[in-house]
Amino acid sequence: MKIKSVAVLGAGAVGSYVIWGLSEKKDIRLGVIASGERAKRLKNKGCKINDTVYHPEVWTPEEAHGVDFLIVSLKYGALPGALDNITAVTGENTVIMSLMNGVDSEEIIAEKVGAEHLLHAVIKVASHKENDGYVFNPEATLGIIFGEVSAPYDSERVQAVLDLFSGTGLHYRATDCILEEIWSKFRLNVCNNLPQAILGAGVGCYRDSVHMKAISDGLRAELMAIAEAKGIDISKADVSSGRGSAVPPTARYSTLQDLDAGRHTEIDMFSGALIRMGKELGIPTPYNEFTYHMIKALEEKNDGRFDYSGSEEPLWAK
Repeated sequence: MKIKSVAVLGAGAVGSYVIWGLSEKKDIRLGVIASGERAKRLKNKGCKINDTVYHPEVWTPEEAHGVDFLIVSLKYGALPGALDNITAVTGENTVIMSLMNGVDSEEIIAEKVGAEHLLHAVIKVASHKENDGYVFNPEATLGIIFGEVSAPYDSERVQAVLDLFSGTGLHYRATDCILEEIWSKFRLNVCNNLPQAILGAGVGCYRDSVHMKAISDGLRAELMAIAEAKGIDISKADVSSGRGSAVPPTARYSTLQDLDAGRHTEIDMFSGALIRMGKELGIPTPYNEFTYHMIKALEEKNDGRFDYSGSEEPLWAK
């Protein structure tokens, strides 16, 4: 198997890393999935990444049908509305890699197109938007981790993806414990991403406040209980993942970045998913339930729901 055509669905922070890396490959066709005004904009302006403008091809889902490799790098909230497009792109032999956060995007996509198309993966990249482009540090990026969920782990398509990524600036590795790797990043997102988003402070808060550390630990305990109930041993990923990336105490992760920018967050994918799984498994999730509702309320605040003028009818406190 040789990958000769690659389609990227979602040319944002994560998709930009893929486009940046694969634009170096001269023996493949690389395209971004888009239609309407977005397609026109991409054709005219390209994708600005680290101050360089790249011009991948722009395909409608129908034009991309049957590509060898489809990379899905959407925001979680956009996935349900994109499932028909994913179906339109997917051919008999198309391999799909989801680089979305969370632990259930592969399951959602598989329900639509079939699990046989999915090659599980996780990405670790600190990419953010600056003006009209996206910026990341290629050398500090841990990159893409991928693999089969069951043997043979050195499958033909794993080798094909290794060949595709070789000779590029992308950082990557194959693993035989991909589910554990996905849950390891999920744990990082839930425990480090969410509490700071409520407080509105940099990640140094976990080091400098026993109270923030206690909240993070409470979220972690609930997640670990659910992972254990699902047979996921996250410690397998801890061995290969190492210490992770060094970040300054001022760092603001994606959920806080979303709130800072007045955007809705991916809280449904984080605490929302853990609450659902906890109910299915009979595992209490009080820390995640509180965190979920607090961040939803912060979204409402950004939406202007609490912009009171003072002329509203008074409430009676009881």
